[in-house]
Amino acid sequence: MAKYCLVVLWLCFSAYALGESKNLPTIHVYHDSDYSTHKASAVAIKMGFLTALSEVDKQVQGFEIKLLSKDHRGNSNRSFLHFKRFLKDPSALFVLGGLHSPPYIKYRAFINKNEIPLLVPWAAGGPITRYDQGENWVYRLSVDDTKAGPKLVEFATARSCKKPHLFLERTPWGKSNYKSIGKAMNNEQPDVIWFDWGMKASSAKIHIREMLAKDSDCLLFVGNSIEGKQLISAMADYPNDQRLPIISHWGITGGDFFSKAKVDLASGIDLHFIQSCFSFQHRPMSDYAKKVWQRAKTLFPDEFAERDFLFAPTGFIHGYDLGKVSLAAMAQIKLTGDMERDRIAFKESLENLTTPVSGLIKTYKKPFSKWSSNDPDAHEALGLKDLCMAYFQSNGSTKVLVDNS
Repeated sequence: MAKYCLVVLWLCFSAYALGESKNLPTIHVYHDSDYSTHKASAVAIKMGFLTALSEVDKQVQGFEIKLLSKDHRGNSNRSFLHFKRFLKDPSALFVLGGLHSPPYIKYRAFINKNEIPLLVPWAAGGPITRYDQGENWVYRLSVDDTKAGPKLVEFATARSCKKPHLFLERTPWGKSNYKSIGKAMNNEQPDVIWFDWGMKASSAKIHIREMLAKDSDCLLFVGNSIEGKQLISAMADYPNDQRLPIISHWGITGGDFFSKAKVDLASGIDLHFIQSCFSFQHRPMSDYAKKVWQRAKTLFPDEFAERDFLFAPTGFIHGYDLGKVSLAAMAQIKLTGDMERDRIAFKESLENLTTPVSGLIKTYKKPFSKWSSNDPDAHEALGLKDLCMAYFQSNGSTKVLVDNS
């Protein structure tokens, strides 16, 4: 009888506790990302961030943290609407960004003037984190174009490419890469062909012919997965001895690029792309990485049902590490529930983390500081030494190269 009573009491307490957790005040994190045309990147970022949150049971200081998925479908204006809605949400603390740079470049002034903390795990456009007209509220843990350009040129040089030809999307992201790549090449006006979103393989084939006519010996590509697939298809139509090695920004990894391009890639296309240096494919895997990997597989069994690797893995990696950094920043402040006040405290905390934060890429020792024109990388958690080149293995997993070899 006594045992029975204890069981009943335990069940009642559990139900009460569960009810209490459901009634916790909430902190909303808006995930502004492309869940439509580049779904792989959005899902990977979400998985990484939620894996980090799961380590604290999605709770901090009596608040439940909820990630709200907001699909902008690659449209800057729709992204802008998400930021407007964020400002009307009394529970919104910060925005977690997505793959596309144009929304955050186009509406950078609005984001900063309205004091919206934006944490960027993917978009690489150089200007995103370098707002010089007041307080800077944008922080990035990702590839930064001011470093990506030099890395792409460095790899091209290591591969004996003496006359690279740039193939860039006609967006603010493409233009920021044109500047950084040109600077790295000591050439303010390198050979370039611009393309628009929705480019077809037939157009790409004509552009490749133009590059060959100029005796280009490699192609530096800045674009996303949709146009990247068209480029690969076009290159595969050329004889092997005419194909140009493709050295790409990492935008191609954000969608279903590999599944659509794998047949052409298997024909011998020489493709490498930039990534941050951590990979779950590295062996031996550290104990820390093993724990994160197992936690992710437990949380998202459907994502691993048919394979033991992730598509768009850096989305997961950066999302996880940003999750850890944001949790550390929240832990340093007293959350009040007054989000305008808490956002200011959160920003100050991000710039003044006192305890190192363990992540997958590295241990972050004060990853951010107060931004100024004299310290343009103050809101960049990763540096040039954190960037590597990579390629797709035959099963679609990503092999990260160390020292370009």
